Parts: sequence; structure tokens; C-alpha cells
Amino acid sequence: MKETFVVNAETRSAHGKGASRRLRREGKVPAILYGGGSEPQPIAVDHNELAKHLKAEAFYSHILTLKLDGKSEQAVLKDLQRHPVRDDTILHMDLLRVRADQLLRMHVPLHFKGGDVCPGVKTGGGLIEHHLIQVEVECLPKDLPEYIEVDLSQLNVNDSVHLSQLKLPQGVTLVELKHGNDRSVAAVHLPRAAVEEAPTQATPSAEVPATAQKAEAKPGEAEAKPSEPKKEEKKK
Repeated sequence: MKETFVVNAETRSAHGKGASRRLRREGKVPAILYGGGSEPQPIAVDHNELAKHLKAEAFYSHILTLKLDGKSEQAVLKDLQRHPVRDDTILHMDLLRVRADQLLRMHVPLHFKGGDVCPGVKTGGGLIEHHLIQVEVECLPKDLPEYIEVDLSQLNVNDSVHLSQLKLPQGVTLVELKHGNDRSVAAVHLPRAAVEEAPTQATPSAEVPATAQKAEAKPGEAEAKPSEPKKEEKKK
């Protein structure tokens, strides 16, 4: 059963940076509700209530129920601006209205399983390398998944899972694949240290310095020695 999220909001008439700063001092977050064939609507939500919702991963990829001026609307979170230093402080939020008959594009998190038991890790000494943690999907609002599961249990060393291999819920497509981009999601590789320490067989060089070469003596012949310079006789 999917989780449900209710966001309480109020209409705001004041605009601009000064009005937004006043809202934040009052413990509220300025936001905008747009799309769905209606005009953009400036709104404000309670900061603490929103912060609690944001602790749940599902909030980012769910259809939200927005209660505004006594009415309820369906929307999704499209953008969130946080304070550059205080990450727990939300500065602004964008919400997109959704319609049941219109396709929706959303980023959905990936949940990985089987990485600790796959042959490449368990017996091959490899490590799981995650290339993506979320994917962009296109679907009707009723088909929007909370997450997409990625099975890594059969991977060997140097194996990988691509977007085309993911099992998607019915009615859900991947935006990347529509553009022909079958990216790698995760792979198993040996640690870099293990690759660098792998023994390599030395091959003799084709060119040997003349000073290192030794002439092979023929059977029965002694190796020639360089002649020593004759000592000069002392003059009587």
C-alpha cells in the first residue's frame, strides 16, 4: 500500500525577495504551484511540516495531496531549494499540478538488492559500483512507482546492469531509453589495488644494450679478454 502525503498550504499575495524573507522569518516556505492548464499560484507552506515530509524518501516521487484554501489538488514535487550552508533550511519549493489523463515525468529512486550475494562479490572479490541512484520515468499519475528495484544477485566480475534490463511496472517507461541512451546502472569490478598487484610476466626486450651483451664462446675456445696496455720500460 502506497504512502499518502498531505501538504497544507495557503495563498500568498505578496511577491519579491522582501516578502519571501518575511515568510521565512514566520516559519513558512514560499512556493509556487503551476501546470495542469491553470495559472501559476504563489503559495506558502509550514516549514516544520514540510521538513518532516522531506525525511521520507517516498515524498519525492509520490502524488501529493495539496490542501489549499479549503480545496484539494493533486501535485508532485518538482524542485526544492535549500540553504547553501544549513541543509535543513528550505528556501523555496516548486509543485506541479497533475492530471489523471496526462503523462508525467518524474525522477524515481533505485533500490538495489542482491549485491552482497552475487558471485562477483561473494567469490570473485569484486565490489559493486553504482552508476545511477535514480532514473527519470514517464507514466500516468496512477502508475507512478515509489521506486524501481535493481537485482544484482547474478552479476559476476566485470558484469553490469543496464537501463534496458530493469523490470518496470506496467505503463512506465524510461526517458533515457526513449532517446536511445542505454546507460549502465551498476557493475561489479575488482578493486583497483587488486588489479595493480596482479602478477605480470616479463617479456625479454627486443633491443639489448651493447654493454650488456656477451659474446657466446665457441666450443673449445676461451673467452677473449681485452689486451692490457704494455707498461713502458724505464729508461736506464
